[in-house]
Amino acid sequence: MISHIVPISALLAGVALLLLGNGLLGTLLAVRGGLEGYSAPVLGLIGSGYFAGYLVGTAVAPPLIRRIGHIRAFAFFAAATAATALLHGLLVSAPTWIALRILAGTSLVSLYMIIESWLNSQAERDQRGKIFALYMVVNLGALALAQQLLRLDSPAGFTLFAIAALFICLATMPVAATRLTQPAATAPGQFSIKRLWREVPVAASGSLLSGLTMGAFWGMGPVYAARIGLDGNGVALFMSACIVGGALLQWPLGAFSDSRDRRSALAMAALLAALAALPLLAGDRLGMWTVAAIALYGGMAFAIYPMSVAHLVDHLEADDIVGGSSLLLLLHGIGAAIGPVLAGALMAPLGARALGIHFALAQLLLALIAWIATRRGAEQIAEPAHFVPMLRTTPTVLEIMPTPEDFPPASHGDDPVTTDVPVAGTVADDDAAGSADGDAPSVDADAQGGEPPFGDGTTHETAARQNE
Repeated sequence: MISHIVPISALLAGVALLLLGNGLLGTLLAVRGGLEGYSAPVLGLIGSGYFAGYLVGTAVAPPLIRRIGHIRAFAFFAAATAATALLHGLLVSAPTWIALRILAGTSLVSLYMIIESWLNSQAERDQRGKIFALYMVVNLGALALAQQLLRLDSPAGFTLFAIAALFICLATMPVAATRLTQPAATAPGQFSIKRLWREVPVAASGSLLSGLTMGAFWGMGPVYAARIGLDGNGVALFMSACIVGGALLQWPLGAFSDSRDRRSALAMAALLAALAALPLLAGDRLGMWTVAAIALYGGMAFAIYPMSVAHLVDHLEADDIVGGSSLLLLLHGIGAAIGPVLAGALMAPLGARALGIHFALAQLLLALIAWIATRRGAEQIAEPAHFVPMLRTTPTVLEIMPTPEDFPPASHGDDPVTTDVPVAGTVADDDAAGSADGDAPSVDADAQGGEPPFGDGTTHETAARQNE
């Protein structure tokens, strides 16, 4: 395994530095916006701008990457991302911030595409599960650590913006120094959104509603934490706790979903997420126990998207996996773009507790959809998928995801699923496979990538069969 990690270490170092800077910036903007007196709806628009940029980037980035090459494109988009980080601190204006967040989202998804297409070109079939798992661990670890950088200085100053830009600039160094051959282009798969809704409505609903809640978490989570009275250190702890909770609980929830009807597992995870969101309604009365509540919520909520991907893959032929999964990414991205705006609109009249209401209602809706689906009869699955922990990033990472042939036979019946699955035992979170050159699928097979979130935190966000 070491022999396979060493060649891609520069790429992993680059993405870690990139997410340290971008993860800090996303949380910083929400906190600084509150200090500037921006209303919750305005902060929601700023958060949504980032995910809207993700959608734009999946369309505009691939032609540029093909034209100028991966290394120069990485430097180009990293420079753009660093510049936006600095401009946020220099031009403190809500309309300007919205425009800058769109640019930042476009640039970051482009950087993800470049890294993931390179990783795909280096991932041999027998090692891609481990490489994918390692990549997801780096994503989640960097995003969790990035929140703690908020402790370094006051959000009211310029220093944290400069630190974010510094990390993003440093990310270009290991990537520019790599000697890896640039990957070749491949054609993306095609899949109809009408077919997606017809054949796997639960997977489509899960992806859309997961985006709705995760986008709200990345965009409005820091706002909620600040408005219930947490200081900068408390906000950082609040955000990190949710990410770490999501990392720790994804695998056990995924293994549980592998052993039974995936729809019932989704219904249970969504219901538990809704219940975990209820303590957030207490707001400042909960004090630091809010951190424990958000960690439990994150543990449930982060698993929804990868479980939806696994459910999709349960029903697809191998040739349709990338196209279908890319559409799930698109739905997740649309939800993530709407989530902060919707949560911000609710927080205006209801206060900070509206974020908990937003989480609970979205998760209850998904639980209801999945439960109704189970009442229509048992599923007929020829080749069950395996859950693979993931975050949503871009369609490109779907190519790295391990396929069913990489796993031992699985069962959705009463027999327990095998536990020696290489990826699931290695990672504690996130995402999925796309076109090797970073090319986004065309309109009907398009996908949105990310992160998280911020970095949004982010995502592709996961089923081994497809394969966030």
